[in-house]
Amino acid sequence: MNHDQDPPTAPKAPPGTAPNWTGRRRVAITGMGVKTPAGCDLTTFADTVFAGRPTAAKVTRFDASTLPTRIACEVHDFDPTAYATGKALRRMDRFTQMGLGAALDAYTDAGSPTIAPERAAIAFGTCIAGIDIAYDMVKVAEHSGPQFVSPFFGSMQMPSAPVAYIGLELGWHGPSITVSSACATGADAIATGAQMIRDGRADLVLAGASDTGGVSPLHMGSFCSSGALSTRNHDPATASRPFDTHRDGYVMGEGAAFLLLEDYDRALARGARIHGEISGYARTTDSHHITAPHPRGRWTALCMTQAITDAGLVPADIAQVNCHATATPLGDAAEAQALLTAFNGAPPPATGTKGVFGHLIGAAGAAEAVVAVLSAGRGLVPPTAGFQELGADCAGIDVVAGPARPVGMGPVLTNSFGVGGQNAALVIKPPTLQEAR
Repeated sequence: MNHDQDPPTAPKAPPGTAPNWTGRRRVAITGMGVKTPAGCDLTTFADTVFAGRPTAAKVTRFDASTLPTRIACEVHDFDPTAYATGKALRRMDRFTQMGLGAALDAYTDAGSPTIAPERAAIAFGTCIAGIDIAYDMVKVAEHSGPQFVSPFFGSMQMPSAPVAYIGLELGWHGPSITVSSACATGADAIATGAQMIRDGRADLVLAGASDTGGVSPLHMGSFCSSGALSTRNHDPATASRPFDTHRDGYVMGEGAAFLLLEDYDRALARGARIHGEISGYARTTDSHHITAPHPRGRWTALCMTQAITDAGLVPADIAQVNCHATATPLGDAAEAQALLTAFNGAPPPATGTKGVFGHLIGAAGAAEAVVAVLSAGRGLVPPTAGFQELGADCAGIDVVAGPARPVGMGPVLTNSFGVGGQNAALVIKPPTLQEAR
């Protein structure tokens, strides 16, 4: 079968798929937490992102001297002892430590709301999970024997470990789920949490993602072999350059980010500060190639269109786009084509914040959702760090560079596209002045 034929017109949501808003619960964002190369608190994170300060530097987590790529975006100021005791920490992989920290920060940022435990849920995502402990234990098994593998290895490497520790810390008993959809994981986790609120299955959901294993010998070695990473070691600040004509691959990153999602009416009733609203989301699948996107962005365009429709909006309502924009030649070109299709040839201003904090793999969509919330509320488009000249294969899109650009408060579309063609898009609306108090 030929899956690659272009449609004669821009993709549209199929008839009958328009959402039924009657009685549908709205999804407020009342808390946010981050552990990223751009900062481990919201103030530092926002300052770094809106200033467009790149964080790529020489790898320090392991000896990368033999690799063609020796730079990454690492988290240096995270203190896991602020969230767990020494004994518990020794039983957590780094991705669990960061996930727990970001989740608890989001809960605190929301005012630590009280709720019946069975009405509180967790939607978590990771792509790589506990690769650090797995790497260590493989070496132990090979050098000393399998009998010396830690008894806690299984619980340390399992993808749902952060969910378990978050639940233990907060005493919640509602639904919990762990999702993994490559680099769309973070956005998918948030969409899954939003669906729980919409469906009435929960009143509070901690939704987010964590991945730290990208900055590891296994994954950096693999992605170097595939040619996916930038080799601009001499100038880390411009190594990640989304949509740029001289882009040569992405810069690996690590981190975690969480949103506290809440039934909108409940949030208003308790006087919560509302950061924004998850008003729309969508998912599609390329079914084109295991690593390369559809070259004309056919199904990513459909994903954007469906998310905007789900939000009850039209493309002209979107004030800005936080692009997936990994700075790979194929990926950025496909996303640019998809933007032109979804927005009928005139997309709104776009940014690629991986130029600041690199590619957080499974956590990318969650961190970029936090950026989208901040951008919507401030009416500012963050600059695309590293960007200098628009690539000819990305012509027609408006990439923001230099200082952050004022566009006014309005809905933000944030894109996340994963290896294997897994696409996710979220639409985030800003709060009103009353809600944001």
